[in-house]
Amino acid sequence: MDINRFYNGTCYDAYKWLGAHVQLVGVVFRTYAPNARGVNLLWNGMEIPMQRIWGGSFYEVYVEAARSTECYEYRIYTQSGEYADHSDPYGFGMQMRPDHQSVIRDLYDYEFQDEEWMKNRGNHKEKAMNIYELHLGSWRKKSEKESGWYRYDELAAPLISYLKETGYNYVEFMPVSEHPCDESWGYQNTGFFSPTSRYGTVNELKMLIDRLHQNGIGVILDYVPVHFAVDAYGLAKYDGTPLYEYPCNDVQVSEWGSLNFMHSRGEVRSFLQSSANYWLQEYHFDGLRMDAISRIIYWQGDENRGENGSAVEFLKVMNRGLKELNPDCMLIAEDSTNYPGVTKEVNQGGLGFDYKWNMGWMHDTLKYFQMDAYLRVPNYHKLTFSMYYYWNENYLLPLSHDEVVHGKATILQKMNGQYEQKFPQARAMYAYMMVHPGKKLNFMGNELGHLREWDERREQDWDIRTYPIHDAFYKYMCELNHLYLENPALFAWDYRREGFQWLDCNQEEQRIYVILRQCENEKIAAILHFSDLIRENYELKLEGVTRVEPLLYSDWQRFGGNTAEEETLFRFEDEKLICHLKPFSALILKLS
Repeated sequence: MDINRFYNGTCYDAYKWLGAHVQLVGVVFRTYAPNARGVNLLWNGMEIPMQRIWGGSFYEVYVEAARSTECYEYRIYTQSGEYADHSDPYGFGMQMRPDHQSVIRDLYDYEFQDEEWMKNRGNHKEKAMNIYELHLGSWRKKSEKESGWYRYDELAAPLISYLKETGYNYVEFMPVSEHPCDESWGYQNTGFFSPTSRYGTVNELKMLIDRLHQNGIGVILDYVPVHFAVDAYGLAKYDGTPLYEYPCNDVQVSEWGSLNFMHSRGEVRSFLQSSANYWLQEYHFDGLRMDAISRIIYWQGDENRGENGSAVEFLKVMNRGLKELNPDCMLIAEDSTNYPGVTKEVNQGGLGFDYKWNMGWMHDTLKYFQMDAYLRVPNYHKLTFSMYYYWNENYLLPLSHDEVVHGKATILQKMNGQYEQKFPQARAMYAYMMVHPGKKLNFMGNELGHLREWDERREQDWDIRTYPIHDAFYKYMCELNHLYLENPALFAWDYRREGFQWLDCNQEEQRIYVILRQCENEKIAAILHFSDLIRENYELKLEGVTRVEPLLYSDWQRFGGNTAEEETLFRFEDEKLICHLKPFSALILKLS
């Protein structure tokens, strides 16, 4: 490890030196505790003094008898003479709660078989990206017991089969770093280099990612660079002082009760950058979705408190370095602010992310579909507004876990009207999402038309498909997803202005929108009808078009709608399309 880079916040591989490293014989342990009076290793019932090295801020000990899978901790003696036992900040494994010792893991005894995927995964901006957001502990469970989880490797076969069937070509894991509280969903971490032991070991996680790659499925990790858990055995006051967190009370504690990282400190930057790089390099994750970026950009996420300049600089340095080391990776910002240049390159004055979650699109879309149909007339342009600002960033369209918890209702339940009326609206809404520019993300269960809000303690309601209307909705989502994956017009020019055009966005009374998506060799049009009335003889001029082919109609009977597939949907003559539109319906057409 380059000590100067570690201190100045430009180190990306600190984990290769710090932590517990398996040797040919034995294990060497190293930790950084600059303000400690002394540090001892707790291992195998023994307390072993560690030696000060490199100016006295680092501690090291070699234990010949230590082996992989064994547990250890550090006893940190403070300047006051007291001590506290901490897990290893750079530990590659941890015990499952309520235990919290670090676990010795050999990082290099798994051999990946995904060379072909890793070689060809670049140029993602021009590829289809349909992301399935997944909580590993509640997607499927062996039993309803609290600990009835599948291991990482056990999930591989059913998950791969399901993603292929449903038409998702990426999966995003909610945080897998070790965390003490299930209800935090992994967003309050104690082990930033430790895959949670709830679901298995380092090698079992690597095997899951490896097998996904071998089956053509990318894997994104939800990463948390903002804050960490307050548990005394973790990073909090690691060396007896606020080493990782801010010392100032007004910015130390986050809105979630966790401790904020002090991003102005070089050692903290190197810790987080090394952690991010670790997941990309050692586990072959294809990208990182970085949580709560607004809380880094602004003090406590409050724009009125002003920009946190040091933290913004941290983002730029981190992202630039990660891209240099992992050119093909994708960096995704969950950011709800209007901060400019989030997805611009750092050398162009931006933050260096590849994509930004389009929270504005998500909120506007869901609010629109929660309204009574008649209220959509004055709110018609809620669905066009996103294209006024769309070209400012590389946006990704999310319908994430945050939208189906804490009393917000599921996506299906959000749709206006009674039970039966919700399905046609949800089908039409998802069609709108798929033809709107930007990569896509959908949270698990949304594809089933879940009625129950997500609960991390329970698996999804898989038996809901025994109800014909939910099964039909699931089949619709599968077909819509595959249509997206198979038609480059819907993704190849996501971030080129010529890839999108409003063919009609002035039908306020009728609540009709028509979108054209195109790329070099393909054109697709979508007619979206969000009224509760039948629209007879809707006319649309299609200049230069000689043939129109229906690809999907959301009201077909096999999707739970009322239209037989043999029923005529439109007439096309003299470059004029004349349609008969059912309430809450979407018609997707291929033009030539």
